Formats: sequence, structure tokens, C-alpha cells
Amino acid sequence: MNKQVETEVKAAMDDLRGRTLSRMPSPLERLIYIASTRDYNSGRYHHAGLEARFGVVASADALLSAHNGAFAEVASLSLGQLTEELLIYIQKSRERPEVFLGSWQKLEPFRVTIPLHADPILVDLFISNIKLALAVTKYRLRTDRRDPSTALQAPSLGLRSRLQPHS
Repeated sequence: MNKQVETEVKAAMDDLRGRTLSRMPSPLERLIYIASTRDYNSGRYHHAGLEARFGVVASADALLSAHNGAFAEVASLSLGQLTEELLIYIQKSRERPEVFLGSWQKLEPFRVTIPLHADPILVDLFISNIKLALAVTKYRLRTDRRDPSTALQAPSLGLRSRLQPHS
């Protein structure tokens, strides 16, 4: 990569982080957003705003880099952290948790968030952890129905403490 392209990619990355990704505090949300910029037929990344400012090549390279970084970040989360991320994402989806969980377990849409050339071991870890986080969340949802005082709450209302193993 020549120096000019490298500089454009860095500028596009900075712009992406500053204007878009910084507004998404959740690593899972960032991963899903970045993955959504990839065309599923070609594997190419597109972002109209970045392309207009930095060109198609720099924009695509910046998105690819951001995708790889976001994927590595989410894949390396502990099961507790990933479960919390999933709960946050479910709440933001405004879908009923049981519908969301059923769809994610059956359709596995999280697979489209995996970068094309991701390390196979990291991919296996990611898929395994997502499936476990879905199962843990579904179990907690069932438990919450039996005891309404423990219903799924927003993270600021005690979700972190509910993710800890029960003593």
C-alpha cells in the first residue's frame, strides 16, 4: 500500500471512529453495524459517507480493519461480558426477548458478523460463546418469569450483578 493510500485509510478510520463508532458504546453493536456495511454477495465494504470523503478503496480498507478489530474485541469477551452485551443489544432491538432469542438461536444471524478471513479458532470461540450467551440469557429469561422481581433490567438498573453466578 502506498503512502497516500495508507494516509487516506488512516483518515477514514479516524473519521469512522469519531463520527460513528464512538456513538456506539457496545462492542457487539459496533460489530453488527460494521458487518452490515459488507455486501454479502461480494464481501466488499461500502459506506456512502466514507466513500464520498475518502474514496472507495480507503473506505473499504478502513471498514475491513474496523471489522477485524471489532470482531476480535467481541470474540475475546468473557462469557459474562458477552451475555451482558447480548442483553443490551436485545433491549435496544425493542423486540420481545423471547422472540429475539428464538430467532438468533434458530437463524444464527450472528454468523454474518464474522470477517471473511478471520482466524478459524477465533471464529469457533466466537460462535461457541454467542451460543452459550444465548442459552444463558434464555435460561435467565425463564427464571425471571418465575420471579418477576428479577425481570430483565437495563444495565444501569443492576444487570451487571445479575450476570454474576448465583451463590
